[in-house]
This record gives sequence, structure tokens and C-alpha cells, in this order.
Amino acid sequence: MTAGSVVWRLAFIGKLVRGRLRVFFQSDIRKSRDRPIVVHGIDASGPAAAPDPTCIMRAVSTEDPAREGALPVLRAAVLDNGLKVLVQEAHTAPLVSVWCWYRVGSKDESPGFTGASHWVEHMNFKGTAGIPADAFTELIDRFGGFWNGYTWIDQTTYVETATKDALDQMLCMEAERMDRCLYDAAACESERTVIISELQGGENDPDQLLDIEVTATAFKTHAYRHPTIGWIGDLRAMSRDDLYGYYRRHYTPANATLVIVGDVDADDALRQVERRFGVIAPGTEPPRGRTREPEQTGERRLEIVREGTTGYLKVAFHAPAATDADFAPMLVLDAALTGAKGLNLWASFRGPAPQRRARLYRVLVDGGHASAVSGAFVATAHPFLFMVSATAQAGTPLDVLRDAALAELDDVRTNSLRDTEVERAKRQLRARLVLENDSITNIGHQIGFFETVAGAGVLQELPGRIAAVAPDDVARVAARYLRASNRTVGWFQPA
Repeated sequence: MTAGSVVWRLAFIGKLVRGRLRVFFQSDIRKSRDRPIVVHGIDASGPAAAPDPTCIMRAVSTEDPAREGALPVLRAAVLDNGLKVLVQEAHTAPLVSVWCWYRVGSKDESPGFTGASHWVEHMNFKGTAGIPADAFTELIDRFGGFWNGYTWIDQTTYVETATKDALDQMLCMEAERMDRCLYDAAACESERTVIISELQGGENDPDQLLDIEVTATAFKTHAYRHPTIGWIGDLRAMSRDDLYGYYRRHYTPANATLVIVGDVDADDALRQVERRFGVIAPGTEPPRGRTREPEQTGERRLEIVREGTTGYLKVAFHAPAATDADFAPMLVLDAALTGAKGLNLWASFRGPAPQRRARLYRVLVDGGHASAVSGAFVATAHPFLFMVSATAQAGTPLDVLRDAALAELDDVRTNSLRDTEVERAKRQLRARLVLENDSITNIGHQIGFFETVAGAGVLQELPGRIAAVAPDDVARVAARYLRASNRTVGWFQPA
């Protein structure tokens, strides 16, 4: 599935809820079917084979979080082929969630090859040398679970959550996906049609189209400017061999992290991982782009005029990466301006952020200029964007909405926020961080997501970092990042 730039790149969450993902709850566990499933010689109905006693892994450091909202200690290991494995035991229910993360996303693509990461993700649901495509679904259904995946700017990931007796089958599926996907030429062509249709559908949505154009305008050189789904000319030109070569370069143990969370014994889980993944050749760490986005030196503006009924506004500021010291204060600033959203993209479908006391909600929505306002600031490997989005109230001219939004952002930059606003934002943000880690699937997502962009230790430290943010820190980042010269302003004007 895809996610475009900021709003569109988070839009896969809505797709999950609308039907592509059958959301899994503990009460949804179904009894296993009686008949066995045999996949190319693998009996998926029986118990896992005996662990290999020769398993050798290099231990890596773990951290003691001991902080509000932080996760328990992780068991971590690296296989000899470079695969990093993170295991968290959670014995609250007989369930296990497996996430396989690859450090490849749209930032790893070059002009002429945009959309490759997302297309490859689609192809990796089309079956392997050992598991036909329809057997993937049957395997997980047998254990009453679900499976899915997504691509974004920094990563691609796949997930299965099911009863704990399915662990070996889930590991088998991900090992097959890592090393033995087929890339049938006819299937590649079929997916080309699907993805181009998906892209065109997004471009027919004025809000998504504006998001893509604002992001592409804000970035001049960095690959974050490309939508994850790609540009249509590149999608039409790529071949099956292009895609397969991309898959072989990026889907290697050395470029992956496997996360297991649930009712497992960590030592046994690591032995099972070694048995399934240890035979895969290590590959090499793919080369990374070295382009840095130059500092923006002046405000950029764009207008899209198309047929439509509703006006939209977006204001994007270059913002810090997850490893930056300004990341936590910027999270608090976003929460104060647009509501505390937390950081779990996977869990964000649960409902909107608490907004009614957020600064921009009070000015724009309560003030009658907008029917909705939101903010997007996400943990990324490189500096990305803080984007404010607003939907014009019927009858409100876009220039009135734009001027009101920019005036308030300028006021916050100049005069900062009240101490009470900062403390409320911190309190709400810390609560969201706890609430979004309320299931093994959500916990597994957060561990893997942060590992791919900054290291899982950053996630462990984040509650403490947020608690330590002072009003002066928020004032400092507001003054630094909310500058007019650092922003790109775009609006969609209905024709």
C-alpha cells in the first residue's frame, strides 16, 4: 500500500480501516481449521521444528527504560548474516506479532526510478518460490490473525499478528519474502495498472494533490520531495527487471530488522529466527543518498486552481529529524498548535487528536475561517516537514484563511506560547504515547519504526525527553523553524 507526502503518506491508515486490513482484536481469534496446510513441503499445521543448538548470535546492547510510557527492556541480537532481531516478551495474551522492516523507502529512489519501493512492496505479496500468494492468506487465517504491509519515505514493513503457535509459520513467510519472491512478468504488469490507478485516484483528491505539490516545492534536492507512490512517468517506464534488481539489492538481512512482540520466550524465538533466516546470504548494506537539502532562504508559494467545491490550505516548515535535539520540543510545539497526535502511524486511525484547546483550532475553526485544521510532524531519518493543513469554511475566501493562519503562526514565533499551553501539550502528548502502545501489534510497530529511522533507543528515551521540555525550549524551536523564510505555503482554489 502507499502513503504519499505527509497527509497522503499517512493516508494508508484510512485505507486500513476502510477494508484492506481486517483489524485484529484479541476477541477475534478463531479456532484453527482441522486440516493441515502444506506449503511446498512445509507442514504449517504442526509444531515448530526443534531449535538449532548451533545458533550463534552477537548480542547488542539494550536499555533500561524505567520511564513513564517507555517500553520494557528489549532482547536484541544480530545474526551472522547481519539481520538484527529485537524481541519483547509480553505475556498478557497468547498472541504474537512479527514485523519485518527494511531500510528502504522513497528517499532511496532516484529521479526516473521513483515509486520502486512501493511497487516492490506490492510484488512481495504475490507469492514466493515456496509459498503461493493465496497460501499466505490461508496460513494467517488459519490462526485467526491478519497480515499487511506499507511503504513510506524511510522504510518498508510487513506485519503478521496471530496466536502464538503461528510464530514459526510467520517467520517462514517473512524469510521467504526476504529471499525468494518471484516477480512474474504478468504480475508486474498487473500491479503497474493498479498502482497508476491508485496514483490517479490520489491526484483527483484536491487535498492529497496539494500535499504532493507542497512537499515537492519545499524540497529542491532531497529525495523526500518524491511521493512514495512515485511519479507517473517513472511508473510507466520501469521494467520487471528493474523491480527485481531493486528487490535483490534492498531485501537482504544486512538491510533488515525483525521485531517480535508477544507471548514468546525470547531465547526460543531467537533460535527459531536463526533457523529460518540464518541460511539467507547476508547481502550488503545498500548505498545511501548523500544529498542534503540546502537551507531554504525565502518563502515559497504555490496555487492550484481546479474544479472543486472546497478550498484547502497547507503551510509546511522544514523540521528536525528524529535524532535531533529539537525533535521533542518540536513535538510539543505541534501538539500545542494542532493537538497531540502521538507518533504511532499504525495506531493513528483510532481518532483525531484532542484539538479544541489547541491554538490553531481556536483561531481558525472557532474563529469561523476553517471547518478543520490538523498538523503533521513525524519521526524521520532526515529532516522532513512540519505541515499545518486547513479546510476552508464554506464562504470563507482562501486569502482570509491563509492570512489568519500565517498571522497566528508568526505570533507564536514572536511571542511563543503560554506556559499553560506548553504543559497541557506535554501532558496530552505523553498520554497519547502510552495509549498508542496498548497492543502487541502497536508496540511492534513502534519498535521497528524507530529502529529504522533513529534506533529503538530513541523511542525508549522519548517520554523522558518530552517531560524535560521547558517553555523556553518550545519558544526556541518556534523561533527557529516557524520563520517565513523556512516555509512553503500552498492552497487549492476551487474553479
